[in-house]
Amino acid sequence: MDDRLGTTLHTGLLLSTTAVLAWLSGFPMLFPSLGPSAFVLALFQDSDATSPRRVIGGHAIGVVAGLAVYHLLASGIAMTAVTEPGSLDGLRLGASGVVATMLTAGGMLWTETRHPPACATTLIVSLGLLSTPLEGAFIVATVVVLVVAHELLLATERVGARYGNRLRS
Repeated sequence: MDDRLGTTLHTGLLLSTTAVLAWLSGFPMLFPSLGPSAFVLALFQDSDATSPRRVIGGHAIGVVAGLAVYHLLASGIAMTAVTEPGSLDGLRLGASGVVATMLTAGGMLWTETRHPPACATTLIVSLGLLSTPLEGAFIVATVVVLVVAHELLLATERVGARYGNRLRS
């Protein structure tokens, strides 16, 4: 199969897993930073960039940084509400996003869990979109589901490559 088509399908299958879980459960198991994570997993498959430690660790750092800074600087405010130009609420949200992203970047570098899509996760949390501890736990759990689905998909592809010709005979 063409790598472009394979990567496209792999990305879609990974996101379909969390989308179905979100649909069936009603929980926030489909959020913007999963798209880039699914694409990275599909594109680089078995590289260091897709190690579970980096993907899950990066998002976990993003969630923790986002929750801490949001509740310190911008609790009760969400980017979904319009703020007045030059308002203190707008400043608090902006500062929350910037500081959380800095902490996430530094935390990922410090722990060697670099996963750039986690910077989107920290913005989702620090801007008040998914900013409760329970929602943060769902984010991390969803990333774990995404990584497990990726590992299962790779294992299936390996089995198919190894035994495919024998099964066709």
